[in-house]
Amino acid sequence: MSNTKMKTSSVLSKGPGSILRDAAGPTHLQQIIAALTEGVIIVDPNGSFSWADETALRLHGVRSLKELGGTAGGFAERYQLAYRNAARLRPDEYPIQRLLKGETIDKALVEVKRRSDGKRWFHEIRTMVLNDPAGQPDCLVLILNDETERFNAEERFERAFAANPAPAIIARLSDMRYVKVNHGFLELTGYHRDALIGHSMHEIDVLRGAERRDLAIARLNDRETIPQMEGSLLLPDGREKTVLLGGQPLEIGDAACMLFTFADLHPRQQAQDALRQSEERFAKAFRMAPGPMAILTLDRLRILDVNDAFTAATGWRREEVVGRPEAEVEFWGQGAHRDELERQMKHTGHVRSVEIELRSKDGIRCDYLLSAEMVEIHHERCVLSVMLDITERKQTETELLAAVQSVMQDTSWLGQKIVEKLANVTRGKRSSSKQPELTTLPARAVEVLGFVAQGLSDGEIAKKLGIAQNTVRNHVSAVYGKLGVHRRSAVIVWARERGLGTLPQTPGKMSKSGRKIKAS
Repeated sequence: MSNTKMKTSSVLSKGPGSILRDAAGPTHLQQIIAALTEGVIIVDPNGSFSWADETALRLHGVRSLKELGGTAGGFAERYQLAYRNAARLRPDEYPIQRLLKGETIDKALVEVKRRSDGKRWFHEIRTMVLNDPAGQPDCLVLILNDETERFNAEERFERAFAANPAPAIIARLSDMRYVKVNHGFLELTGYHRDALIGHSMHEIDVLRGAERRDLAIARLNDRETIPQMEGSLLLPDGREKTVLLGGQPLEIGDAACMLFTFADLHPRQQAQDALRQSEERFAKAFRMAPGPMAILTLDRLRILDVNDAFTAATGWRREEVVGRPEAEVEFWGQGAHRDELERQMKHTGHVRSVEIELRSKDGIRCDYLLSAEMVEIHHERCVLSVMLDITERKQTETELLAAVQSVMQDTSWLGQKIVEKLANVTRGKRSSSKQPELTTLPARAVEVLGFVAQGLSDGEIAKKLGIAQNTVRNHVSAVYGKLGVHRRSAVIVWARERGLGTLPQTPGKMSKSGRKIKAS
């Protein structure tokens, strides 16, 4: 026999009425011995404590009966009792006092707080009265079970539940009534707490608008997890709010419950609506823009979309270019110039007003100003490019230079000054890189360049030289590449500065009126 049992036997054998010897029957002894796995306190009918096991002492934070108070009155001086979630008990309402009055307690949950330091425990208490042969109370027994950890866990859950900003409500499964609701749910729906607690799910059905309602109801009845799904909550004012809902079974005390959680989808809906409207506005502006526009991926510059102005300017149908790399279509030009544009786009994220030659489907190249900006579309880095047709402006510059050349045929010194001025206007800042000289160009290219400097078109040059027009274009493109320019006017200026395209000058004098006097 253990020390505890020996002590118990000794105390009982010497207690009032000699319980072991006379009063207690086999059933009473079995009940007391079985209770030794819990906390046991034996009280004499006069209110003094006869014995307490180690568990009972530990559940009160003491080591002896004296520290426990010794008597029912001493116990009340040291400990404050309260039924859970209720007001404090008066000393005459303590379970010990009720036991002394002959009242037995089948089960009571009591909060026990030590007055000296505020430390507390939660006890589940049962009581027994053992009578002597005459039927009079001979031994009073309190049986204690420690529920402290469970109630502490419940309190932690309560605090977390109340503080959680995620809307939530708990229904008891036995009667489908709401037992708890947090502030998040009240704020989400506009309900008052009193309108929910104690009310049935049949009155306020949080699963009413669930997209998979049948599955949710089945899981609820089976006390299983309800997977997340979209739904709608009916608000007190009759409106509905779109939410994401789910359910998780849990126990609160001894009651099986279902915890319903919610997420407000209204802000997401608003963002989606705003995004859709923004995309629609962009799509309309993109389609209706008067200048050619294209959207490409930043990686490899693959064409994602082009607008109507692009198809009109190039002759390419949308389905013919979408999905193809820009290099195959060449609307950013070709060669080193195009490579530089791609490098600049990937390095800086933008290109501003750069002259390019946009090639049409039939091979004709026209002059355009290109501006491009990096944008993000559906989480992919893309390039939005806009092109402005400057072909007529370039033609006007060429015609102007040709007209100046024609007028100044007999005054080359004045023409040279004007050409230099025009060169500054049309070229802007000169390139710092060293430009090639005529000696580095092929003879045929120099010959073509001379006619270009005179203002002739590619077709006219082809007729004069008796060669194909494409050959002329190839020579002109080669000159563009060597000079690092992209405008015909810049080529004309460069050629004129080196004496190409000028007619032989006739010696003569100038009159006072400024007219040339023929030599005699």
